[in-house]
Amino acid sequence: MTWIKICGITNLEDGLKAASLGVDALGFVFAPSPRSVVPDTAKKIIQALPPGLLKVGVFVNEAWGEVQRLAEYCRLSVLQFHGEESPEYCQKFLHPVVKAIRIRDSESLKEMEGYHGLSLLLDTYSPGQAGGTGKSFPWEVAVIAKEKRDFILSGGLSPLNVGEAIRKVKPWGVDASSGVESSPGRKDLLKMEAFVKEVKKADETT
Repeated sequence: MTWIKICGITNLEDGLKAASLGVDALGFVFAPSPRSVVPDTAKKIIQALPPGLLKVGVFVNEAWGEVQRLAEYCRLSVLQFHGEESPEYCQKFLHPVVKAIRIRDSESLKEMEGYHGLSLLLDTYSPGQAGGTGKSFPWEVAVIAKEKRDFILSGGLSPLNVGEAIRKVKPWGVDASSGVESSPGRKDLLKMEAFVKEVKKADETT
């Protein structure tokens, strides 16, 4: 079964709706974004979520101490880094870490090599935007990456294309944000339901 994360949760209603669909993880963005959430709000949402659900904090070039503080305050399960964080920086944390690699082309895959022992997420490169672009990168590049190691696929995934992405790339997991929204920062229950349904359908035929 492909692992599923819904990212960019900003309110309790969306968090509970996503959790009810049986996804594996929810993402909370602690960086400038239309989907960013303040720590107090994130903490309240997380307290109301099922204990088995992973709560992922998303950071971009944040100071180590601040990440550590927010991880403890909000009770985060996993830390996801979307900036230029070095392997040495990522390995300082006791929490499980996901490092995002922003893909322009096959040359971008060289960046994967330094992050041994960490989970990776492949996302679309966009100048001046660390994530949440709503755009896919060429999946042929992800197929090449799959030959090297497993990863979470992100970047423009929606109910319309996630099935094709799973059948073509066979990633360990998928991560959706803007593709399951009604507006930036607000999730659409029907889109989230359709997304999960398409993932399950693809799993059955892959």
